[in-house]
Amino acid sequence: MTLSSPSAEPANVSPATTSVPRWRWWIHLVLIGGYIIPRIALTFEFPRQGPALTSSTSGLLIVCVMELVVFAIVFALACLSSRPSRDDLFLRWRPGWWVLPLGIGYSIAIRVIAGMAVFVVVLILMGSHVLTPASAQQFIATKRPDVEKLVDLAALRHNPAYFWLTVTVVSFIVAGLREEMWRAATLAGMRALWPRTFGSLGGQAAAVALIAVFFGAGHLQLGLMGAVLAGVLGLFLGFIIMAHRSIWPAVIAHGFLDATTFALLPFALEKLGPLH
Repeated sequence: MTLSSPSAEPANVSPATTSVPRWRWWIHLVLIGGYIIPRIALTFEFPRQGPALTSSTSGLLIVCVMELVVFAIVFALACLSSRPSRDDLFLRWRPGWWVLPLGIGYSIAIRVIAGMAVFVVVLILMGSHVLTPASAQQFIATKRPDVEKLVDLAALRHNPAYFWLTVTVVSFIVAGLREEMWRAATLAGMRALWPRTFGSLGGQAAAVALIAVFFGAGHLQLGLMGAVLAGVLGLFLGFIIMAHRSIWPAVIAHGFLDATTFALLPFALEKLGPLH
């Protein structure tokens, strides 16, 4: 029987991670973790005029290509520095053919849980007489995410090409794949640099929560409520990655959730009215 020395790395940190010099992982974390910082800063310094995804099909394609190219460059440079394994980045396809149904199931569960949470909060506020039924409806309408800053609702309804690009390329690749690769790579950097803090199961959960805060802040263009909801979504998606040691169920869950949201947005907001 052998005992681990006090300086031994946590068992779930791979040899590929621990054998790379720390300075390489610092470059990795600065690049991939810092990728979201300019997005947060620009929200305050340069308020966007018009939706981020533009109002035309050609503009939407340009935005998608630019987002993917910039991320690919940052991700490639980070990986060239740290030389992570597939396990470090949670890139293995797990759990087989269950990835698709699990991802869809997770997306439905997240939507149901979020809806129930909002419903319970509103009920509590109404029960304590903080809100009346009329003011509750007004609260939901005025505090909802400012989705008009992200997507053109008229184009979603009346431009089929814009609609299908949004519910496919934007939802599953620009959002789902890109953002879950960012989340996993940021987690990998944190685990490699601070294995004693973030290498354990509880430590990884804390890292996922911290990453979710930055993920939510990256959505401040949607307003405070939009940022909070994005942060909660990021928390769920991070836990899905942890549970399966793979990004793919989270990618499917993220993409399916975004796709159904975009598809339902124009009709849902007809009842809520414009954001005030």
